[in-house]
Amino acid sequence: MPAKDACPVIDAETHAQAQGHAQPQTPRRKLPILTAIAVLIALAILITLGTWQVERLHWKEGLLADIAERLAKPPVPLADIEAMAASGTDIEYRRVTASGVYDNSRERHFFATWRGRTGYYIYTPLQLADGRDLFVNRGFVPFDNKEPEMRMQGQLTDQQTVTGLARAKLPGKPSWVVPDNDIAKNIFYWKDLDVMASSTGLEKASVVPFFVDADDTPNPKGMPIGGVTEIDLPNNHLQYAFTWYGLAATLVVIVLVAALRKRGNPPAQ
Repeated sequence: MPAKDACPVIDAETHAQAQGHAQPQTPRRKLPILTAIAVLIALAILITLGTWQVERLHWKEGLLADIAERLAKPPVPLADIEAMAASGTDIEYRRVTASGVYDNSRERHFFATWRGRTGYYIYTPLQLADGRDLFVNRGFVPFDNKEPEMRMQGQLTDQQTVTGLARAKLPGKPSWVVPDNDIAKNIFYWKDLDVMASSTGLEKASVVPFFVDADDTPNPKGMPIGGVTEIDLPNNHLQYAFTWYGLAATLVVIVLVAALRKRGNPPAQ
């Protein structure tokens, strides 16, 4: 008997194609939902950071304008600044004048760098008429002039009137990286008013609760050098805002480009 012809096995897809009926293409997969969520979260974070920097920009501009206004005003009596401080009003960089006698035996030395030179700011209690003491930053002396005997002509005596800027008392150590004050050597690395006072034997209650930075009125032989207050408030918030918004825009462009490329490249048959 003649052998039966083998019957080839034809799968469904081949059969459909043979009949001229192409199988419908599988729809292209859209961006996975998790990826979409991640992109939206990242976009929200970037926009939030940019908006926060804009808010900080407005705050910083207002602060700088306020400081400029304070510096332009004439100095006020010490009592006015004390009243502001007692009411919770910001006293930073407000011009003030006070009179008294310097207690040079109780001066404190704050480690500082001024115009590229290393040395100290000299904080000296000014004894007021009511018996209290006001710590005045009289200015800068080079490292070799730390001790009073190296600048005796600048050790003012008798009644003095000082004009300068009110500076608020620090609530605590600015940062853990700042060294601890060396009381034994009379070297302060941060302005701890309470310790400055107690280390000289002054009672906290008898000390005015803020400092005054003396202006640049010359002292005998130029020591200390007054007017050393540095008002340096960086204002880079606009740059930061552009950075965050720019990153947000870049993310959007990347997602759009990826979507367009995928649409222009259909899956292979």
